Amino acid sequence: MLILDLWFFAIAGPAVLFAGISKGGFGSGAAFAASSVLAIVVDPGLALGVMLPLLMLIDVASLRPYWGRWHRREAVLVISGALPGVVLGAALYRIASPDFLRLLIGVVSVGFVMWQISVKRGWLRMGQRHMSDGAGLVAGITVGFTSFVSHAGGPPAAVFLLSRGLDKTGYQATSVLIFWAVNIAKFIPYAFLGMFTLETVQANLVLAPFALLGAWLGVRAHRIVPERAFFALTYVLLLLTGTKLIWDGLT
Repeated sequence: MLILDLWFFAIAGPAVLFAGISKGGFGSGAAFAASSVLAIVVDPGLALGVMLPLLMLIDVASLRPYWGRWHRREAVLVISGALPGVVLGAALYRIASPDFLRLLIGVVSVGFVMWQISVKRGWLRMGQRHMSDGAGLVAGITVGFTSFVSHAGGPPAAVFLLSRGLDKTGYQATSVLIFWAVNIAKFIPYAFLGMFTLETVQANLVLAPFALLGAWLGVRAHRIVPERAFFALTYVLLLLTGTKLIWDGLT
């Protein structure tokens, strides 16, 4: 049950604002931190159900500023792979317990931080080898699956897009287009799985201004805010929340 009290909105408001800034200005890699935070205070399925309409609203608000600046071929490849990935995610969700979802979201959160640290330290190499179209389809399947179960499709999309040599704005615009399409594909399965309730709709209405403000700030921050500072905060947040979710899922 989703209790819409002051505590919920004190947590959810900043989390949604943060997601809007991430999706509006820095790709979608960190936006799922909002779902991880919400999953600490409410059932993971409800956290995902609350966030999806808000992420879709952010997508729409972010499309216009980057209109036509995306790379169509890369976007089509990832979206084509993401559709069966969404189906796979829906199949897993039907048999997964709330504790398993907490564990899965926690592992994805901590894994994202470890992946980023590995890239920064040079343990993993990104963008130095042009990945094939087939790799784009495989990345898309991973995007669809992880996006469905945790709204965390950003990292696999980033691996592929950055390897194709996209510039900063081209990468951002392509990410916006990809997740606009993927989130639309997720909406109907989410509805059939009962992840939308009257309470989630009420929460969406209250949190919508945070989503729009975040998207607006993100578009402007794309030009002026150092990515390093923004993502440093993201990594700390994800590491803490991911560890807590793993603990809750196991215990």
